Amino acid sequence: MKEKMSAPSSNGSRSELAVLQNEITSCFRCPRLVEWREQVAREKVRRFADEGYWGRPVPSLGDSDARLLIIGLAPAAHGGNRTGRVFTGDRSGDWLYRAMYRAGFANQPTSTHRDDGLRLRDAYITAVIHCAPPANKPLPEEVANCRPYLLAELERLRDVRVIVALGRIAFDAAIANIGLKPAGSAKRQARPPFKHGAEVELIGGRTLIASFHPSQQNTFTGKLTEPMLDAVFARARQLSDQSTTGA
Repeated sequence: MKEKMSAPSSNGSRSELAVLQNEITSCFRCPRLVEWREQVAREKVRRFADEGYWGRPVPSLGDSDARLLIIGLAPAAHGGNRTGRVFTGDRSGDWLYRAMYRAGFANQPTSTHRDDGLRLRDAYITAVIHCAPPANKPLPEEVANCRPYLLAELERLRDVRVIVALGRIAFDAAIANIGLKPAGSAKRQARPPFKHGAEVELIGGRTLIASFHPSQQNTFTGKLTEPMLDAVFARARQLSDQSTTGA
């Protein structure tokens, strides 16, 4: 694996992202989500009854000069909504960070709480929405309310060359917010279907890779296996390294 050789982003970009994360964690745009995230934080579940819950929008995580951007759906009610860190404290995160670690995008394969020492390498994780939705199903208007945050991150993450979308909603959001690379003389390119491992060229020289979400629904049933997820992140590593070498 080749080390990243590009210069780090400016302090301005880093500080802009920090300000944006403060805005995200202070958001009250979606009354249904506000009510749900706070209800979950009050009532908890038995196994976490002695823990304090975050109960707010969960900020993004990672390097401001990352070449890899990962887009998930939303925090889990008793994962990110509890720990305050994306994909932390739930089984989806267990799968994600193991795969990222094996591909060199994380310094450790586990993520249990905010102060467990996890650091991302050349990667940044965000979500289509930043609040835990009931039944893991956000409403279209809730996705629309959170869209400005994703657009602002895309504008500030200037070094991103590879995007891994975890699930169909994240895949569609990446295409909608960035746009497909024009195909020849076609005035409008047809939206590609979502398929695990599919690659799509986006505007700005970015490559989108589709992946099934590492939810228990997918991992317990075998729809998504560890080798399948490892292959996605191995490909993301290959493409991000190529963007540095110019290959």
